[in-house]
Amino acid sequence: MAEVVMAAAASGAGPETRARRHNAARGDAFFHALCFSAAMVLMATLAGLIVALIIGGWPAISHFGFGFLTTAVWDPVADEYGAAGPIVGTLVTAFIAMVIALPLAIGIAVFLVEFCPKAIAHWVAVAVELLAGIPSIVYGMWGLFVLAPWFAEHVQMPIMLNAQPGSLMERLFMGIPNGANIFTASLILAIMVLPYIATVFRELLLSVPTHMREAAYGIGATPFEVTTSIMLPYIRKSAIGAVMLGLGRALGETMAVTFIIGNSHAFPKSLFDSGSTIASTIANEFTEATGEMHVSALIALGLVLFLITFTTLAAARLLLGKERV
Repeated sequence: MAEVVMAAAASGAGPETRARRHNAARGDAFFHALCFSAAMVLMATLAGLIVALIIGGWPAISHFGFGFLTTAVWDPVADEYGAAGPIVGTLVTAFIAMVIALPLAIGIAVFLVEFCPKAIAHWVAVAVELLAGIPSIVYGMWGLFVLAPWFAEHVQMPIMLNAQPGSLMERLFMGIPNGANIFTASLILAIMVLPYIATVFRELLLSVPTHMREAAYGIGATPFEVTTSIMLPYIRKSAIGAVMLGLGRALGETMAVTFIIGNSHAFPKSLFDSGSTIASTIANEFTEATGEMHVSALIALGLVLFLITFTTLAAARLLLGKERV
């Protein structure tokens, strides 16, 4: 009798269970298709962007060939264009910005996690994050009207006046003392990328298990030893992502750099020399470009910037892969 009841109950619940499983399977299939479609839209957008850049820049690429990347001549009147100046400016400003910003970001993150009183740590962290929300054009205007005049008067002029003729210092710091140069543009970039890197580093340091820090302090380690031997090695893998985030912002920044870099297409001969970046060149000239070759050269510059960014991210992925091994 009990077996009959159990069989009846099983047969009665069977259709409902099968219906639930069927609906769940349909929902999973729909969710899978939705996620796949989102990924394909992203890939299609990326492919379309690459194709558009190649098609738009092909006249300049085919006309100038490899010389487009190695010459610094940029003459719209003669329709001669070379991307070497903007490429060098982009790489130099991004590199100097990261050299300045990275140690400061690590120091800010360590201070907020290890030394800052808990009563104000949250508000200091919020203030750092708010810096990331300031529009780049505001940074550019501040750099042009405040930083550049101050830098020219109090830093650039004294260094140039005290540099011995023919010395290494003169070669590194020669230029027009107006404050608009490669180095001040790098300072602006460093200020802009600093909150991004510092915020990410702070979150990474907070992820370090408390017992690891307490154990290190328990055996007599100093705060410096805990930071350099425990905390930073623990977040080493993820820290590469934080650095790449800041580097990507520095490579692609436009308006702030355009305001203060001097916008010269020639090779920068010193840190205080005027220069240009790929993004600033495109922003300055795209609306005024009327000739087909001029427009094509600017689009080709965009393709070069895309390739630089892609190469940087690919290198980061390789580093992360080696770390996992």
